[in-house]
Amino acid sequence: MTIDWINIVGTIGACASVASFTPQAWKIIRERSTKGLSLGMFALTCLAFAAWTTFGLLKGEWALIIPNAICLCFALFIFGMIALPGRKTREVAETLDPIS
Repeated sequence: MTIDWINIVGTIGACASVASFTPQAWKIIRERSTKGLSLGMFALTCLAFAAWTTFGLLKGEWALIIPNAICLCFALFIFGMIALPGRKTREVAETLDPIS
C-alpha cells in the first residue's frame, strides 16, 4: 500500500484554507467591528475564490470546488460585514452571537 502524498498535501491545504477564515469571521462577530480590515483585499479574495471554484467546476474536480466554494462563502461574509455600515455590522453580529 502506498501513501498518496499528493492528496494528503491537497487535503491539508484545503482544510487550512477553510479554517483560516474562521478566526477573522469570529473576531468580527465577537468584537462587532471590521475596523482595520481592507474591503479591497476581501474583494480580491472573493474574486480569487470565485475563479478557483469556477475553474474546479469547469474541470469537474471536487477537490477544487468544495474548499474554494466554502472559502468563497467565508470571504463573502467578511466582505459583506466590511461593506455594511457599522450599525448594521453590529446588528448582524448580535443576531449571530447575542451573548457577546
